[in-house]
Amino acid sequence: MLFFWYLETFDSSNVGEIDNFISKSNRFYVLFVLPENRQSMKKLLLVFIAAFFFLSCSEQEEGKYTGNQLEFQLYQSSTYNFNGNLTARELVNGSLEFTLRLDGSKTNTDYSYPAHLHFGSYDQKDSPIAFLLNPVSARNLESVTVLGTLSDGSKLNFESMKSFDGHVKIHLANEGPDYGVILVSGNVGPKSAAKFELENLAICGNEF
Repeated sequence: MLFFWYLETFDSSNVGEIDNFISKSNRFYVLFVLPENRQSMKKLLLVFIAAFFFLSCSEQEEGKYTGNQLEFQLYQSSTYNFNGNLTARELVNGSLEFTLRLDGSKTNTDYSYPAHLHFGSYDQKDSPIAFLLNPVSARNLESVTVLGTLSDGSKLNFESMKSFDGHVKIHLANEGPDYGVILVSGNVGPKSAAKFELENLAICGNEF
């Protein structure tokens, strides 16, 4: 993206006013008045520096992904009032990035909910863990994981994710009785289209 900044000093009646802003195609042309007051100039410079870094970060974010992504719903699976979704985005290097987002009550504590990608459907007993996802923060109810090699030695890409027979579970705790409390769960891949039936939810083990 090309930036062109054109500075010009006008008479004092126009000091501090933005004279014109033109945007066309992938270029930004900005024409503004150069303030005569030094303090105003500092503030103006801070604004443009902040805008520059924001646009730079946005471009880096856009260049990280191919634009291919899949969405899967995660359903409330206990008396805790949570639901959520999984977004699988394809990175430019061919890997997948999983973003988990929960909708529910946030806390101010440094607690996190363990999250797993499993083989098989959510109603399959003792379904092995395919990949340990990064835990979901109780503060912002989000988690991001770049998927690596699965426990069976395979690796998912965008096309194979479409046909992957698996599911995601997010637990209340990493061990003990609360490990058996599933906050949300849901199938991924082609089985995600099937109706979710909570009564069929299986409490999975923590084995790979």
